[in-house]
Amino acid sequence: MMNVQKKTISGYPLILSYLGIFLIMIGFIMIIPLIYVIFNPSDKIYITNFLYPAVVSMIVGLLSMFLFRGRQKGHLDRNQDAVLVVSIWIMAIFVSSFPFLLTGHFNMTQSIFEVTSGYSTTGFTIVDIENTPKIYLLYRSWLQFIGGVGLVLVLMSAISDKCGMRLYSAEGHSDKLMPNLIRSARMILSIYVGFIVAGVIAYISFGMSLFDAVNHSISSVATGGFSTKSQSIGYYNNVGIEIVSMVLMLLGGTNFFVHLLLIKGKFKHAAKHIEVKFLFILVLIMIPLFTMSLMRFNDLSFFQALRHGTFHFFTTITTTGLQIAPNMSFFPAPILFLTLVLMVIGAGIGSTAGGIKLYRAAVSLKGLGWSVKDSLAHKKFIRTHFVNRFGQKTVIEKDEIYQIYVFITIYILILIAGISIFAFYGATLHDAMFEFTSVLGTIGLSVGFIQYTSPIPVLWTGIVGMLIARLESIVLINALFKIMMDLTRVKVKS
Repeated sequence: MMNVQKKTISGYPLILSYLGIFLIMIGFIMIIPLIYVIFNPSDKIYITNFLYPAVVSMIVGLLSMFLFRGRQKGHLDRNQDAVLVVSIWIMAIFVSSFPFLLTGHFNMTQSIFEVTSGYSTTGFTIVDIENTPKIYLLYRSWLQFIGGVGLVLVLMSAISDKCGMRLYSAEGHSDKLMPNLIRSARMILSIYVGFIVAGVIAYISFGMSLFDAVNHSISSVATGGFSTKSQSIGYYNNVGIEIVSMVLMLLGGTNFFVHLLLIKGKFKHAAKHIEVKFLFILVLIMIPLFTMSLMRFNDLSFFQALRHGTFHFFTTITTTGLQIAPNMSFFPAPILFLTLVLMVIGAGIGSTAGGIKLYRAAVSLKGLGWSVKDSLAHKKFIRTHFVNRFGQKTVIEKDEIYQIYVFITIYILILIAGISIFAFYGATLHDAMFEFTSVLGTIGLSVGFIQYTSPIPVLWTGIVGMLIARLESIVLINALFKIMMDLTRVKVKS
């Protein structure tokens, strides 16, 4: 019996075949929230808003898979993994926006904005929370669940192939928890879900309803910031709920590899990790400053100031955006300035949080110190630089420091561009700086500039900023340049 050799697909046909698989997955993502109708039949009128786009998405996905059936998957060309990851996220955002669009209350831009805010775990919202059907509030939280852990990682937990690791890395997952990719993805999902379940139980024990507990637990662990209340966590005025939120936000903003160390009982290794030490330093500096500022400018008691200052620190550094303060004007100027700094820094690399990340911030600061020491040392003196990563001394090469500085430079340039656009559309310099820094850090804390009635260019600036923040600029730049180079080659050949 002769062996029939399967045709191999590679390059852009391979990208299309993968997109077919993801379209099916996106269809399932939109169907899952419909389970809530069983418990709240009054929301059954919205079933078709979810079902129609979900079915269309799955049918198109199946047709794409049928088109490439019987063909063996080859290799993606250089940087095509970035093209695929960016395509997956854009496609997911576009398709997932239709349940909002079909309500008739949102145009396409507004729908895409809300969904992008969900998938990117930013937490900016333009919906009227108090009057929005609960199924839509749950849908937003569900998008944060998927976006927080990562679209690619969700798929890789079910299937794995020769391109899996490249996609896994391109989406921003810096470390494999296990030697096997599929086991690593499932471990991350297990930790992620475990935290959420524990959070739901803790919230309920402090008096929160089951619906609110599920939404807030997902929002906290995903460092997303969506709430079922217009006053956010402040609605409950419950210290226990606030402590649970801070713990969950901190867990969500911590590298999953650190979680694995803690699970294995390697507490010393976790404590020595550069990000954990840097976070501890920030806690020692920022929380006292926040507390003293609130006592001085807001005339709060020590415990009131400590309560508000501590919560605000953790919601900002973890890029979550949940609040107990009535609004951002509650905080005096010194805290707002420090908030900007924390929003830029962000939380752990490889976590669900945004910002430039604690690791990059810490290494960049160390790099400045090393640079000064090296310049003062003898020319023939060669110094090897180390940082502690997950309890192990790791050599930091100059090339890695250079790449970090490049990333930070690009981040600042994008920040300036976004601030300029917001200012052009009427925001004061202060509001533009705060709002777009919050966008680019995937935080969602707002001074009110972004809202339902915002001009379309403002919302699209926010959309692009949130997508850049979630996937990080290097991935998007690689994808863009790869597409441009391939188009140039096609034009030259023709």
